[in-house]
Amino acid sequence: MENKMKDMLLPIGSVVLLEGGTRKTVIMGVLQFDAKNQEKVYDYLGVPYPEGYLGPGSTYLFNHEHITEVYQRGYEDDERERFMQAVEQVYKTVDEAVEGQDNK
Repeated sequence: MENKMKDMLLPIGSVVLLEGGTRKTVIMGVLQFDAKNQEKVYDYLGVPYPEGYLGPGSTYLFNHEHITEVYQRGYEDDERERFMQAVEQVYKTVDEAVEGQDNK
């Protein structure tokens, strides 16, 4: 799971094409909640490329499996590496808790 998450979650600034899309999307957030459904977490928050944020209604939530092409990966450095290690630890903790519930 740890390496899978690290390899899967693209960095902020990545430019992608989504399923059924005709325009590119730039990722401006990762691991985002839907304001209307706080129980659902999405992999990404995106905006249209090249315009970017155009105000309310110009952002959209999507998951990694909806990406059909990656045009450009965003910036990656040691800070992002530490962030991804923290994300991996959270997922590991959640997986262990779920496994513990399944074994009861």
